[in-house]
Amino acid sequence: MIKINQQSPEFTTEAFHENEIKKINSSDYKGKWTILMFYPADFTFVCPTELGEFADKYEEIKALNTEILSVSTDTAFTHKAWHNASDTIKKIKFPMIADPTGKICKSFNTYIEDEGLSLRATFIIDPEGTLKFYEIHDNSIGRSVNEIIRKLKAAQFVNQNPGKACPVNWTPEKETLTPGLDLVGKI
Repeated sequence: MIKINQQSPEFTTEAFHENEIKKINSSDYKGKWTILMFYPADFTFVCPTELGEFADKYEEIKALNTEILSVSTDTAFTHKAWHNASDTIKKIKFPMIADPTGKICKSFNTYIEDEGLSLRATFIIDPEGTLKFYEIHDNSIGRSVNEIIRKLKAAQFVNQNPGKACPVNWTPEKETLTPGLDLVGKI
């Protein structure tokens, strides 16, 4: 299992992106932050609500030097069919990664062996390919895209400001902490 501050597993696969099926490699995104979002399957109920919200926030996320990669065990052809059939999915401009063998899901420990699907999971990877955040949860629980963006901004802040830490519910306009200094006299 990949752990925080370890290198993220690399992969090469097909994706549906920019209205075509193409090969992509995770190393194509070095130098950028990456939100890798795993979801169970195309043509489901919770998944389009999340992917639609990520699509709506895509420009904001891209402005943070970040790419979104969505991953399911569907094929790139299934992603294309879903894109063509759903007005919500038509809004997606980020790559929709195909993982029909479950190899990528297995490398991130999201694969449900007896179902051939992925758990709902989010990974934030820094520009050097190091894992900075992840959450994995039950497939019946949708994510908060706003909270993922908040965590991305916090990860970027501490990456750019060594020795600083972001307290509970931190957002960019709030104060940060300097561990060791901010606790002196408060304990």
